[in-house]
Amino acid sequence: MTAIDLNADLGEGFGRWRLTDDEQLLSVVTSANVACGFHAGDAATMRRVCELAAERGVTIGAQVSYRDLAGFGRRAMDVPAAELTAEVAYQVGALEVFARAAGARVAYVKPHGALYNRVVHDPEQACAVIEGVRLADASLPVLGLPGSRLLELAARAGLPAVTEAFADRAYTDEGTLVPRDREGAVVTDADTVVERSLSLARSGAVVTHSGARIQMRARSLCLHGDTPGAVGLARRVRERLVAAGVRVEAFA
Repeated sequence: MTAIDLNADLGEGFGRWRLTDDEQLLSVVTSANVACGFHAGDAATMRRVCELAAERGVTIGAQVSYRDLAGFGRRAMDVPAAELTAEVAYQVGALEVFARAAGARVAYVKPHGALYNRVVHDPEQACAVIEGVRLADASLPVLGLPGSRLLELAARAGLPAVTEAFADRAYTDEGTLVPRDREGAVVTDADTVVERSLSLARSGAVVTHSGARIQMRARSLCLHGDTPGAVGLARRVRERLVAAGVRVEAFA
């Protein structure tokens, strides 16, 4: 039976401002990418999401980012490798405190936003992220784009490299994500997202922005929590997968 993990970016608030419906999404997903305070999130939010995830048996992952609260971690930045390594380890360590307090642990690491896209091609930044993960916990899996330098270097460093795909993001013919400032970069039609999810889970195939069909083998499927109707859409995706005989379970 085919197995797929459903992950979502959670804890993306700050102070009184909240972006994602963490409680409802945690009733659907199997893995939670928790913002660690650099692109979103704060100590109280991190603690709350870890507690909710632990209660529901959802795996906790650290979503690490460039230090960019104002830009939600989506602005291109040039951070020295040694500094990025330290900041990745710092973010993982901060989340681990709250995960352990909730009776769980940080089980994987996933970059966010501009950092996620940068480490697809940039070996120096990818290496810095890997070194940060190793500094925090040398056994942690790394979640990223298939074929990325990040996953290549993670595997070389002895870290489990886990592939993921996005049902609600457009892909280029090369298998990278279409930049968010381009029209059609985010797939908004709910029926399309549901069917793309099933295709990715069962055959590892996705239709690109140009209409080509490419292979995108992934162990985890990301459902963005900051889009309108995210909870209802996530439920539809999970129900469709289960109805088609796909086993929905965490990878870590």
